[in-house]
Amino acid sequence: MSHLSHPAHTLLEKLDGFSVIIDADRQRADIVLERPPFNIISMAQRDQLRLVFESLDENPAVRVIVLRAVGEHFSSGGDIRGFLDATPEHVSKLAWNIAAPARCSKPVIAANRGFCFGVGFEISLACDFRIVSETSQYALPEQKLGQIPGSGGSARLQKMVGITRTKDVVMRSRRVPGQQAYEWGIATMCVPDAELEKATDALVEELLAFSPIAQRTAKKLLNDTEDSTLSIAIELEGHCYSRLRSSDDFREGVEAFHQKRKADFKGS
Repeated sequence: MSHLSHPAHTLLEKLDGFSVIIDADRQRADIVLERPPFNIISMAQRDQLRLVFESLDENPAVRVIVLRAVGEHFSSGGDIRGFLDATPEHVSKLAWNIAAPARCSKPVIAANRGFCFGVGFEISLACDFRIVSETSQYALPEQKLGQIPGSGGSARLQKMVGITRTKDVVMRSRRVPGQQAYEWGIATMCVPDAELEKATDALVEELLAFSPIAQRTAKKLLNDTEDSTLSIAIELEGHCYSRLRSSDDFREGVEAFHQKRKADFKGS
């Protein structure tokens, strides 16, 4: 049998503009954007980010993933020049790369502060939780370039906040401050800037206390049924419930409840 190879092997040798920290003891992985001051996301970086999410999804040492950045800005967006250099076929795959956090079976938290524009906003929208600092500003400024958001931004935003607010943000390239993002239902919580890391750590710890299999099931069910009819969503929910019914974690949860003790979930 011939030796199998894949572009991923070489693509992950040198990460472009970000790092990955895996803390097996705390069962968490951090993907850290590191191209200050604005943490611009290059074209190659998009492919790498997708592969990293896929790798962490398969890593048994990781339960929760945090996407964060160094400095006062999460990301001002993508490499503008790179869009003109890329082929149309490559550009058409951008949304697939940026949807990687949503496809990942594990909970993904985005910690946002300062500028969170364009693809920075889009990849945050693909995460499960968005903790924003009061300094955060979300925006999709592509109209200023004679373009539209290309990595799922307007589509995801419309699902969250409706067509009126999405047109207001997209067609006017309008910035949404952190507190307003929370009020609109874009952000999970809004905290003072100095408390962003503490709030992120607390959410990670909270998520680790739940059953991994129940968390994965809930995430996939909610993602899969977001654009389905109510009757199909209820039907799928029932199937997922019945599947978890025979899990070790559910039995442990019920026994712990009756014994008035903390459940020790194993993820099976």
